[in-house]
Amino acid sequence: MNHKFKDTDMQAVIGWILRAGVLISMSVVFIGGVLYLYRHGQSHVDYSTFKGVPDFVHSAGGILNGIFTGRGRAIIQAGIILLIATPIIRVVFSAIGFVLEKDYMYLGITLLVLLIIMASMLSGHAG
Repeated sequence: MNHKFKDTDMQAVIGWILRAGVLISMSVVFIGGVLYLYRHGQSHVDYSTFKGVPDFVHSAGGILNGIFTGRGRAIIQAGIILLIATPIIRVVFSAIGFVLEKDYMYLGITLLVLLIIMASMLSGHAG
């Protein structure tokens, strides 16, 4: 049986990707929050001095190390990164859908959007 790819198939896949991405990232953030509160929930907070985000959550290696050592903040950061990655993955799958549909104009537009997103991420500038 030859199943021809349809636009509704791609819409269903993209919808599933968005729902799964949000649910997975929400679950990861929740688990990180529970671990963080378990370890630090009884700590006294000193609001007289500002303490920013710890250095280990500023790099991919630090986040991965924090995840493997069970640090709540690193797990929360990973969940936030997953949430940010969800629409980017959606754009990638849209491009794949346009290739399958042989719609090269929309493929070009989608790749341009993906290029802009990646350039913004790599340059450190938002919009």
